[in-house]
Amino acid sequence: MATERTFSIIKPDATRRNITGAITKMLEDAGLRVVASRRIRMTREQAEGFYAVHRERPFFNDLCAFMTSGPVVVQVLEGDDAVVRNREVMGATNPADADEGTIRKTYAESIEANSVHGSDSPENAQVEIDFFFKPDEIVG
Repeated sequence: MATERTFSIIKPDATRRNITGAITKMLEDAGLRVVASRRIRMTREQAEGFYAVHRERPFFNDLCAFMTSGPVVVQVLEGDDAVVRNREVMGATNPADADEGTIRKTYAESIEANSVHGSDSPENAQVEIDFFFKPDEIVG
């Protein structure tokens, strides 16, 4: 297994319910280590830039509105096969399809308000990490 980094967002539905610690604990219990973390209020410009790949999709405006509706916690996670491990502990995007014991099955309110975002590949993880963090802000 290769040690790698991935990117995670704890979304506004989770910060509103004050469950960021519980979610971080699930990530850490899955063998991931938080090497950078910051609570921010994403601007509309940041949301549109981060989710630019979805710009032409019908849900783009609603997604950007949701992600700017409250604070989020952006994190860099590190561990063996971190991208896959993070996606496993997050569970399926639709919480109805998520496995028991996953973050989304446990905490998601809906398919949109599903509590977390995680990178889908090592390449996207690097792009997403670079979007929110400078190299000297990541302490491994």
